[in-house]
This record gives sequence, C-alpha cells and structure tokens, in this order.
Amino acid sequence: MTGRRDAAGSRYLYDSFDATAARVEANERVAEERWSALEYRLKLIEATLDRMEKRLWLGVYGVAAFLLAQGAEVLLRAIIK
Repeated sequence: MTGRRDAAGSRYLYDSFDATAARVEANERVAEERWSALEYRLKLIEATLDRMEKRLWLGVYGVAAFLLAQGAEVLLRAIIK
C-alpha cells in the first residue's frame, strides 16, 4: 500500500489544489458566457435595426409616391383645362 492510503484524513490534505488555475478557469468560463450573451444581444439589435430600416425605406417610398401622384394630378388637371 502507498503511504497516502495509510494516512488518516482527507485526500485534500495531501493533494495540492491550485487556486490560481481554478480562478483563471472560472474567469474564462464567465468571459465565454458574457461573450455569448453579448453576441446574442447584438444579433437582436441587428435584427431590430434591419426591421427599422425597412420601415424607414417604406416611409420614404410612400412619401415619394405621394409626391409623384400629386405631380401627376397637377399635370392631368393642366392638360384637361
């Protein structure tokens, strides 16, 4: 038998624990989770901006169509008179 098994007590008294490495690993996991949450939010923001851009262009085209229709009406009234 090995000397460790003969000794009484917890194995954690004899095995070394590297707190620094554990802290670094925990920080890396937290950073990965934060990064994935940031990517998710950025995708949502990008989708919202795309929808807003489509609505803006629809408004611009609507105003342009209205102005063209008004111009066509003026031309038709001038021709008819």
